[in-house]
Amino acid sequence: MNKTTATETRTITVAHSPDSDDAFMFYGLATNKLDTGELRFEHVLKDIQTLNEEARRGTYDVTAISFHAYAYIAEKYALLPHGASIGDNYGPIVVAREAHAPADLQNLKVAVPGELTSAFLALRIFNPSFEYEVIPFDQIIEAVQEGLADAGLLIHEGQLFYKNLGLHKVIDLGEWWHERTGLPLPMGGNAIRRELGEELMRKVSGYLHESIRYSLEHREDALRYAMQFARDMDTRLADRFVAMWVNDLTLDYTERGREAVRRLLEEGYERGIIPNRVEVDFVE
Repeated sequence: MNKTTATETRTITVAHSPDSDDAFMFYGLATNKLDTGELRFEHVLKDIQTLNEEARRGTYDVTAISFHAYAYIAEKYALLPHGASIGDNYGPIVVAREAHAPADLQNLKVAVPGELTSAFLALRIFNPSFEYEVIPFDQIIEAVQEGLADAGLLIHEGQLFYKNLGLHKVIDLGEWWHERTGLPLPMGGNAIRRELGEELMRKVSGYLHESIRYSLEHREDALRYAMQFARDMDTRLADRFVAMWVNDLTLDYTERGREAVRRLLEEGYERGIIPNRVEVDFVE
């Protein structure tokens, strides 16, 4: 009697945010457009602050994280060499109901989306002593409008339409960072658990890179899929948002992108915001 040996499947948990840019990036994997052999990818959707906290516990095999959070998980995770959201001369924006100069932040209460976000780290590097309150990222504009905070740090699509709501830009941290360093401002990336071992880490990395490439090559289909995560954005606005955060630097950091990550974490350490110097380690 002949026996058939089935290939044993391995499930890889992939956690990312329910945002249009992440959805666009993972379109190929999430909709089974790619042949991933014996690997099965299970997608988990959580907001970025929750993902940062879960990463400290090593919950998921692959997870989207803020680069600020990498300082606290580097022993458990390595960075994948793709999948980054990096703003080249643009980035998170602080907005307020009234017009303010950047120096006024000293006297403003700022709603921020989480203490482990890279946007918060960049703002602390810019001004280490402002008053802040952590508010879910999708409630920050409303908090500013209703006077619950004097200003708000926007990390998502509110960057594109805050002017339509009568709010004023206090500072674009991506512009400030670029003027100061000549580098792009890195916001978030994908990290992979070291416990998987080098061979499996490289294999998973290859499939995720393929997924990003597939999305960029099938942009209309990927954008249509991402629209279900677009939180009231129309297609034109979602396309602009995705283009900001899924681009050539997403497919490959390049040395300039990697240097930007190292610089951000090093400055955080030098200013006492991050407790330990961080060695930035990529899967190769």
